[in-house]
Amino acid sequence: MTLPPPPTLTDRVRTLTGQVTHSIALRLHRLGVHPDTLTILGLVVVFIASALIARGLFFPAAVLLIVGLPLDALDGALARVMQRKGRFGAVLDSSLDRYADGFIFASLSYYFAVQDQFNLILLALAALMGSFLVSYVRARAEGVGVDVKIGLFSRFERVVIILVMLLVPGLLAPGLLILAVGTNFTGLQRLWYVYTILKDREVR
Repeated sequence: MTLPPPPTLTDRVRTLTGQVTHSIALRLHRLGVHPDTLTILGLVVVFIASALIARGLFFPAAVLLIVGLPLDALDGALARVMQRKGRFGAVLDSSLDRYADGFIFASLSYYFAVQDQFNLILLALAALMGSFLVSYVRARAEGVGVDVKIGLFSRFERVVIILVMLLVPGLLAPGLLILAVGTNFTGLQRLWYVYTILKDREVR
């Protein structure tokens, strides 16, 4: 028998901030704001921050990302408040999150290329591949009826590490190494979890 996975940091933060985001979402709903608008606005914020990262302006990029963080939670809360029944919003949110990941790691890669730090480019690309794997395994698992959220490097944890790296540039190299190893490990961990769940169902 497979035990249920423990809650991730993302789940815990969502639980702790649930009342606040719900209250804000109610106000936004009264103002006629659409969840997709918040989702797209969040990507615009990440794009601008990524442009700053590419120029080596790490601190203002981090501040901008921190300011934009609530948008990532409010779009879902707003969708729940308006009792949105369509599933496109979730697909849009997930798709634009992948763009956001791509913008950040591409901007870091550009900065490292200008600085002739090609080893860090490889770490950034490895972290990007791992980030995509974490999300892709979850999406594909849902298609076969498995809800998989395990692992230490879900989206929220990755964002926290990226923010720390930007606020303390001396941690760029170790932070990227942690992301490169951690995201790929989490992706494979999730893949193994899906395998065990499906195997257990076959036995039953």
